[in-house]
Amino acid sequence: MDYPESRRALVEERLEAVLDRVEPTELSEEVRHVALSGGKRVRPTVTVLACEAAGGDTEDAVDFAVGVELVHDASLVIDDIIDRSDVRRGSASAWAEYGHGPAIIASDGLLGEAFGLFSKDPRATEAVAEAMVELGEGEATELVAKPTDEAEYMQLARRKTGALFRAAAELGAIAADASPETVEAFGEYAERVGIAFQIRDDVLDATADADDLGKPTGQDEEIGRPSVVQVTDLDAAEANELAHEQSEAALSALDRAETPDDEATGYLRDLAEFVVTRER
Repeated sequence: MDYPESRRALVEERLEAVLDRVEPTELSEEVRHVALSGGKRVRPTVTVLACEAAGGDTEDAVDFAVGVELVHDASLVIDDIIDRSDVRRGSASAWAEYGHGPAIIASDGLLGEAFGLFSKDPRATEAVAEAMVELGEGEATELVAKPTDEAEYMQLARRKTGALFRAAAELGAIAADASPETVEAFGEYAERVGIAFQIRDDVLDATADADDLGKPTGQDEEIGRPSVVQVTDLDAAEANELAHEQSEAALSALDRAETPDDEATGYLRDLAEFVVTRER
């Protein structure tokens, strides 16, 4: 098992343990359906790697890592309801499986478990609360004030995707008891990675083959979701260049952080480069 995969496995093990304690049985079934249906686990892996890169102990970051994944999963439940998407990660979405009411309750349950994990450190709670405010503003913007140019799109991408990535890295640095300057540097790094991730996601949705991508394509246009290739004058190649600019800015931010662990830092650098070249 390689280095990042071993960290992902730690998160997965702890995630199952957290969900095992959820009551009543009906809610437990619903949250497990959402949280254990797969996913890349990019955000929690960033949390663990940021903690290690900042000189912290892996175990100190695992609860925060699980928490940020639960927040992400909770947001996906709501996204699927808004988008009327009946499939998530190859399985029935929560609302398609259980109905709208139970799905919303499952989302609330996931958030409750997450904040229970953050509650041991007020700094962690504050970081995630700020990200959730940004995420909510992004969702509202997408629904009622869709972006019409590149600047507005970038603001939306920062809120909808970058903000939770930022929180994920800040949580890792907080777990390592890093300096405020290092926490901020990790946050900027991850926010830029998140924006680059979103831009590349939009490009793949517009240009990739569905079989190669592993999920349906053309979804953004079909449901009217604003993507970089729809609301800007950029073509796919130019959008990819914009993603690369964000990746480079992420690496510059990481250079400002105090990162005594070279191995973990190297994987964070690899991630910033991978998100703009991935094909899935």
